[in-house]
Amino acid sequence: MQQIGIGIIGVGWVGGVRAMALADHPQVRALHVCDIRRDRLAEVAALSRAASAVEDYRDLLANPAIEAVFISTTPESTHYPICRDALLAGKHVLLEKPLAQTTAEADELIAIARKRGLKLTVGYSQRFNPRFAYVRKAIREGLIGEPVTCLVSRNVTRELGSKVTGRTRLSPAAMEATHDLDFMMWCLQPLKPIRVYSQASGKFMRRTSETLDHQWVLVTMDDGTTVNVGAGWILPLGYPNYSHTWIEVIGTEGSLTVDDSHKEVALNTVAHGIRYPMSSMPGEAVDHVFAGSMANETLHFLDACARDREVLVKPEEARLIMDIYEAADLSDERGEAVSLPRNS
Repeated sequence: MQQIGIGIIGVGWVGGVRAMALADHPQVRALHVCDIRRDRLAEVAALSRAASAVEDYRDLLANPAIEAVFISTTPESTHYPICRDALLAGKHVLLEKPLAQTTAEADELIAIARKRGLKLTVGYSQRFNPRFAYVRKAIREGLIGEPVTCLVSRNVTRELGSKVTGRTRLSPAAMEATHDLDFMMWCLQPLKPIRVYSQASGKFMRRTSETLDHQWVLVTMDDGTTVNVGAGWILPLGYPNYSHTWIEVIGTEGSLTVDDSHKEVALNTVAHGIRYPMSSMPGEAVDHVFAGSMANETLHFLDACARDREVLVKPEEARLIMDIYEAADLSDERGEAVSLPRNS
């Protein structure tokens, strides 16, 4: 079995999930972790039995025993410089979304990876959600005929929304709807987006900041199919990092709906009321198993690097999603539709 050395830069919530998915996996020769917070670094290093733990990511990149890295750092402005350094150091990279803060930065990362023959992919974990995968299967196999209109509505708690907006100025389209935009564009390939219209609302979070509460993004594809994606982050607190998603695809010969609200398992206690375990987007550990899509995504990238296989999420696809959510933000600002591609 092929084995490689793996590094994780940033072992907070998401990076910690990835570290535990990789710990003791037979394709991992050794796991190396990095974080600027000493207490969290020590905690994850102990839990994952990491071979090394460093505070400076450049020390990790200088390690010749590491072939691939996961970059799970915040704030999102760190993604481009760290990813660039990792690619220049000859490492394969899985980068959490967004790919970069500007399309010029994204293009540079893609060019470096291509020139050096390195794998570069973005953490769009919902492609590894079985319910979402079935939507793609139904569309690709023509089970509902030709798609006519697609709807995805995702809402998360204000606790998670506050975490995200506290570290970045990016919109709900860029930070949350991006997962579902990626998913629908993946399902509808080879169709191309040609027009984007967006509206946003800000009432709750704007009491204390400039942050939006919710954003709808309407995308028109080149065959007339419409894709409507909504994303918000002000659900009342009930369970940490809770995510509620509804998917509806209407075709010429049928329809498909998916309730991804995670309410099939409910824990009701006197102390805390109703909670929904395993309801976060990445998933959660349950003793010896992991309930969620991020572990599958993590191990997919590991296998792709170890056996030199193609990654599921191409960087060019992530670049396209940047075009869409940037057009959505521009549309909301102008109050009018924005055509794609924007440079034509």
